[in-house]
Amino acid sequence: QVQLVESGGGLVQPGGSLRLSCVGSRSISSLRGMGWYRQGPAKQREMVALISRVGPTYYADSVKGRFAISTDNAKNTVYLEMNSLKPNDTAVYLCYAVTTSGNAYWGQGTQVTVSL
Repeated sequence: QVQLVESGGGLVQPGGSLRLSCVGSRSISSLRGMGWYRQGPAKQREMVALISRVGPTYYADSVKGRFAISTDNAKNTVYLEMNSLKPNDTAVYLCYAVTTSGNAYWGQGTQVTVSL
């Protein structure tokens, strides 16, 4: 079992920045990887950014160059730094973790709204 708790969402104007945090109940080094997905209004859940325990990162094309994923292993925390936010980035952002045996876990989500 892996419990995940997100924080850092909110309302931001277009062009602004936010940093999301996700604290896990297990060390990142014990997992296959962690990351972020999002689900916008009337949209399917989509991958935003992933990081494996050995380092490689992956980003959706729509966020490349604007978002950055990072970890703090000492705090069992994964971050998503979001810059140059657009209205299309509005969504519930969900933290994701996958164990070495392939089991996936999700956080409750944090709302990000990009609007004037």
